[in-house]
Amino acid sequence: MSCYINLPDPHLPGIWGPMRFRPETAPPLSQIAQALLQTDEGISRMEREWIASYVSYLNGCHFCHTIHGAVTCAHAHQSIDMIDEIEKGPASHQLSDKMKTLLVIAAQVQKGGKHVTLQAIEAAKQAGATDLEIHDTVLIAAAFCMFNRYVDGLHTWAPADRRLYAEEGKRMAIEGYLRKNKGQQMQKA
Repeated sequence: MSCYINLPDPHLPGIWGPMRFRPETAPPLSQIAQALLQTDEGISRMEREWIASYVSYLNGCHFCHTIHGAVTCAHAHQSIDMIDEIEKGPASHQLSDKMKTLLVIAAQVQKGGKHVTLQAIEAAKQAGATDLEIHDTVLIAAAFCMFNRYVDGLHTWAPADRRLYAEEGKRMAIEGYLRKNKGQQMQKA
C-alpha cells in the first residue's frame, strides 16, 4: 500500500516525501534534527544517532530506525549490520554503562514522558551522565517519537533492505540534516 496522501514525489522514502509535500515544514524539522544529532557536546554524534535509532526501533518505525541506524554505523565506521546491536538497546555489549542508562531513559520517554523515573535518572547520574546529557537524551527520544509518528502516520514508503540505507547514512553523518535533496539516491525505481 502506498502513502495515505498524494505526495508530489511518492518515490522519496520516509520523512522526505511529506517534507517535500509541505516544504515550509522541512526547515524547522531539519533544524531540530541538526541541533539534536550534529553535536558532540556531552554525548557523541554516534551515541545521539543510536538513541534516535533505538527509540525509532521501539516505535516500530522502520524508516527512522534504519536510516538513523545507518548514520550510527557510519559514525562508528561499522557495517550496516551493526543495526542488530542497536536493537539490543541497553543489553548491547558495545555501550558504556552511562550510555546503557541513557537508553533506559530514552525507552521510558518512548512510552510517555511520565514513565521516566527518578531511579533511571539517578542511575544515569551514578554512571557519569551530566544534566545536559540527560536533557538531550529526553529531547532526542521525544523528538523521534514525533518524527516516527509523522512518517508512519502517513504510511510513507521505505526500502526494506537495510543495505540500501548505508550510503545515505554516510552522507548524513558527514553533511548533516540541512542539505537539500536528501534521499534522492534511495528513491524507488
